[in-house]
Amino acid sequence: METSLISKHHRIEKIEVEKTINTLISGLTRIKDDSGEFLIAFDEGIVDDKSWPVWNWPQGVGLFGVYKYWRMTKNESALKVVVDWFEDRMKEGAPPKNVNTMAPLLTMAYLYEDTGDMRYLPYLEEWAEWVMNDMPRTNEYGLQHMTYGPENKNQLWDDTLMMSVLPLAKIGVLLGKQSYIDEAKRQFIVHTQYLMDKKTGLWFHGWTFEGNHNFADALWARGNCWVTIAIPEIIEILDLEEDDFFREYVVEVLKKQIHTLAELQDDTGLWHTLLLEKDSYTETSATAGFAYGILKAVRKRYVPEELRETALSAIDGILNQISEDGQVKNVSVGTAMGMNLDYYRNVPVTQMPYGQSLSILALAEMLYEYI
Repeated sequence: METSLISKHHRIEKIEVEKTINTLISGLTRIKDDSGEFLIAFDEGIVDDKSWPVWNWPQGVGLFGVYKYWRMTKNESALKVVVDWFEDRMKEGAPPKNVNTMAPLLTMAYLYEDTGDMRYLPYLEEWAEWVMNDMPRTNEYGLQHMTYGPENKNQLWDDTLMMSVLPLAKIGVLLGKQSYIDEAKRQFIVHTQYLMDKKTGLWFHGWTFEGNHNFADALWARGNCWVTIAIPEIIEILDLEEDDFFREYVVEVLKKQIHTLAELQDDTGLWHTLLLEKDSYTETSATAGFAYGILKAVRKRYVPEELRETALSAIDGILNQISEDGQVKNVSVGTAMGMNLDYYRNVPVTQMPYGQSLSILALAEMLYEYI
């Protein structure tokens, strides 16, 4: 087994990658909102969008990253982080169901698959049934991006594929529910139809059937990275054969996006928060999502081998954004739907759980490079 990898920039030692992942996990579990800046009042109560001991999408993405690392390395301390999080949250009680609070169910499904712990099963059953029967739909049966606060009536957001559709697909496979699998496929098709920019293959942040438009026409980086992650994941979750029509469809969608991303990458290895706007800042969490998705797409042979260098350049850029105590710099805060591009340019940056989470995902996938 190789212990180092040569990129066009520098040699990356395997031990350095693993050490960095462990530092990121430590930083992730310590992150919290000391100032109250990320406490948001909704009708459903006070929501903390930053601290680790919270059941929401930033933590859901984090759980997925840490769990992927455990499955790759069998690092028991990583598994303990995930198991302890679920133990504590189940004692506290689950939050209201919405697109974003569904996100931790993906990792819970993997935990159930690997451990057979029957305590997880009722959660998987209840939350999946909620998506199928009670989650609001848009026109043409899309999953409405229902979160805390505004109902986002008749709106499709690209985040939904990562946060709700992947968990539904995984639960469908585990429980033998073909209707869940079919619904997951339909959501990928509907979201692609309304969110993918046919000129570039990039994705708009959102679509509304109330006026039939893509809001600011923002080709927003982190929104795009959910797609780069979600397509390889849905293929793997459903174990689709090469001649499967749905697999062929989403692979072509992914190819178009990734080829354009390769053309837009900044010299730092990062991508700009508005992908086509060089005057917008470079953003680390989206870059990590792209690195993960591109590395996996190359490994699975969905995209050409020459795109590996794009992903490795992104890894270099990410490593330059990680502090010694496991914090990730230049991560934009949770981003609502913007009505103009300046909204995205002005989204503040801070330390957020998905900065570590997506970086862990990318670096865990990077470990395949040493095999």
